[in-house]
Amino acid sequence: MKLRHLILATAAVAALSGTAQAENVLKWGANRDIGSLDPYSFGDSFTINVLNHVYEGLVRYNKDLKIEPALAESWEILDDQITWRFRLREGVTFHNGNPFTAEDVVASLTRVSDESSPLKGNLPAYVSSKVVDDLTVDITLNGTYPLLLNDLTNIHIFDKEWMTENDTLMPTDVGAGTEGYATYNANGTGPFIVESRQPDAKTVFVVNPDWWDEPQHNLDKIELLPVNSAATRVAALLSGEISFTNDAPVQDLPRLVAAPNVEVLEGVDLRTVMIGFPFRDTLTTGEPNPFKEKAVREALYKAIDLDLIHQRIMRGKSRIAGATIAPPIPGYVEALDELPGFDPEASKALLTEAGVPEGLEFEFNCLSDGLVNEEQFCQAIASMWSRIGLSPKLDVAPRAVQSPKRTNANTDVYTLGWATLPLLDSYSPLLQIFHSKDGNAGVFNWGGWSYPELDGLIDAAGKELDLDTRLSLQTEALQIVKDEMIMIPLHQQPMAWAVTDDVSEMPLFPDAKPRLWFARMGDGS
Repeated sequence: MKLRHLILATAAVAALSGTAQAENVLKWGANRDIGSLDPYSFGDSFTINVLNHVYEGLVRYNKDLKIEPALAESWEILDDQITWRFRLREGVTFHNGNPFTAEDVVASLTRVSDESSPLKGNLPAYVSSKVVDDLTVDITLNGTYPLLLNDLTNIHIFDKEWMTENDTLMPTDVGAGTEGYATYNANGTGPFIVESRQPDAKTVFVVNPDWWDEPQHNLDKIELLPVNSAATRVAALLSGEISFTNDAPVQDLPRLVAAPNVEVLEGVDLRTVMIGFPFRDTLTTGEPNPFKEKAVREALYKAIDLDLIHQRIMRGKSRIAGATIAPPIPGYVEALDELPGFDPEASKALLTEAGVPEGLEFEFNCLSDGLVNEEQFCQAIASMWSRIGLSPKLDVAPRAVQSPKRTNANTDVYTLGWATLPLLDSYSPLLQIFHSKDGNAGVFNWGGWSYPELDGLIDAAGKELDLDTRLSLQTEALQIVKDEMIMIPLHQQPMAWAVTDDVSEMPLFPDAKPRLWFARMGDGS
């Protein structure tokens, strides 16, 4: 009894002296930083995912990746078939205490769909929205469109009053170097609040005590720590300096699996890694562009040893892809997944027949902070292309450097990874990558291609409400993409996360997006 009284007395003194109970702080070691605190600033799924902890949409994906209500409680399509009415959740407040209303929804949709918005392609059918009353908003589309809810999962809602006060009603753009108040400040409705930010060093999120939803996590704080070096990231995990990474290097997985304080979570990402080509008349060197010819694109495709990349660079953890979408994505059929076959001699013959000069120089643009082992597989592919008589100039740099080159057509061949987010549907790459540039379509058509038949199929699919008919149209469109070799797929990249033993629960999602409002630390209580 005396010992028990002593313990209670000591605990009481500690409480009176201001000593707090240890916080549950999840230290997230990522391979790079977010581009901005403005989720509309660039079509980058990592940045958008991180900011999903701060901002929310009208709807969201649940733990099973099914769409469920979020800031909207319900919705219906009105009689004209192009207007959707959303009933909003009552009692929601922004992090600054302002109430959430229909005005905020309209202002946010206006901002993200603005012509200058890098994310305007994420709302391809949007025309306008209007306030019906404080908790009701109507969204009008340009025709019948089956995927609005999918689109809205990643359209974050801002506080109109906050945007007006801080002159940030217009979107920012990382690629164009356009910044604003929302670049460095945030005010959402989500489960976590931005406490502080040091770009490229640390961003701290603290729990939102006034979140409208019932928390399933037990976190007090998240620290996002960019750790660009894979070796440093592994060392930090082993030492406990970080407690979670969503990018465990595939070459270090055996070491991490053997560590007593680390658990590795593995899967195959939905993201398909592809190589894109310029379709303009000249290369960056000023020479005529041979990549406009399908035979030349085929030559480069056949020169890539996909199995070697899979085995040596991806350590057998990737899935070799013949299609530009992964098998779980609606619109995929097995016939799209056939591989061209590794045949360097056939590549040389195709180049000779097309009249491509020996030693042709072109830029090969890759990211140092992008896809899994991107620098290594780019080096391997550049070497393979050199062996068939070409002279690729490998240009590897961070996303912040490469994005403006890509969006402004200041490079030649480039890499791209696409996970069909936020739609989780093949309409996503068809509209945003493979459609001709036209308004909200073709936002990521950096090569400048245009196929009228392909555009027609995509446009028809975007208006088709019958699921089977829509998917048939999308599969037909994907067949054209494959036949024309508009982009060449390499693989679906491996997904490997790792946590230390103080993390008791960390669901692994096939879209590779950490949702830390489901994470738990300690004994899980």
